[in-house]
Amino acid sequence: MISNQILQSTIEGLKGIARVELCVMDTDGKEVASTIAMDNCSESAAEFAASPADSQEIQGHQYFKVYDEQQLEYILVAAGSGEDVYTIGKMAAFQLQNLLVAYKERFDKDNFIKNLLLDNLLLVDIYSRSKKLHIQTDVPRVVMIVESGNGKDNNALELTRSHFENNTRDFITAVDENNVIIVKELVESDAAKELEKISSALVTHLQREKLKDVRVAYGTVVREIKEVSRSYKEAKMALDVGKIFFDERCVVAYSELGIGRLIYQLPIPLCKMFIREIFGGKSPDEFDEETLVTIYKFFENSLNVSETSRQLFIHRNTLVYRLDKLQKSTGLDLRVFEDAITFKIALMVVKYMKYMETLEY
Repeated sequence: MISNQILQSTIEGLKGIARVELCVMDTDGKEVASTIAMDNCSESAAEFAASPADSQEIQGHQYFKVYDEQQLEYILVAAGSGEDVYTIGKMAAFQLQNLLVAYKERFDKDNFIKNLLLDNLLLVDIYSRSKKLHIQTDVPRVVMIVESGNGKDNNALELTRSHFENNTRDFITAVDENNVIIVKELVESDAAKELEKISSALVTHLQREKLKDVRVAYGTVVREIKEVSRSYKEAKMALDVGKIFFDERCVVAYSELGIGRLIYQLPIPLCKMFIREIFGGKSPDEFDEETLVTIYKFFENSLNVSETSRQLFIHRNTLVYRLDKLQKSTGLDLRVFEDAITFKIALMVVKYMKYMETLEY
């Protein structure tokens, strides 16, 4: 069904060209969109809807029926009489009918894409419906998810569509008031860096339009339409994992999640048991700010003592002292690769547990 806003915009555009006032009514004679008040036409429109005629002049106005697959959908009234008004009204009715077909096709495609993403289609149905809807099945595609924090005031769907308006092969749909899904068709030359650029450009566009907390996540590129749902699941995981371990990023790719995507799938009881076994009753995030800064900087510099001390503006011996102190309290020496890995994973597990706690409240 076409929105009243689209109908209003369409007949205003037609009036601007043809200089004829137009009114669209439903089959009960209620006004849907109009360029001029036609209150006295309501009863006539209802009677005309019940008649066998497709067009008729009533009380000095031209009435036309607009069908959707032989089902009467609207009554169009063109104000005035005469051959010119009749011709303009006939053209306007034809335009509205084509608009119904276009929107219905878009709705069918939107429905198909949603069911495809959610794995609600049999393999044979995927290919048969793709053929019917003229959707290519063997081109590279990737699923992107856009999230913003504007809630009910969010118009991310239309803004995202406007950003990709020249890419008619892309499918853009909404899943809820906070998320938009893009099934983007790619060319062979689109590599990981290109996807990063596309996502960053979209974030910039949406931020420019005053959307808050915009994040974009995307899965891996798939080459068969049946695999689109996999890319969607990957994008969903990238969005969730990104909030936990890459909260400073606006764009997160599934391929960059690393060990984070493994931790994300761990049950909370197992995480608690791991922390308890490694650190006893302590938690690795309970260290003071100075120790935590030292740990993160040490990891950032790939366990390089000299480079870490230089960036922290401390003497090498001071850093060694801090690492020795940490080893005494935890039993883990971050200068040893295996101990460093254990500590790094523990920090990520604690971060994951804290995030999951926030979702429970």
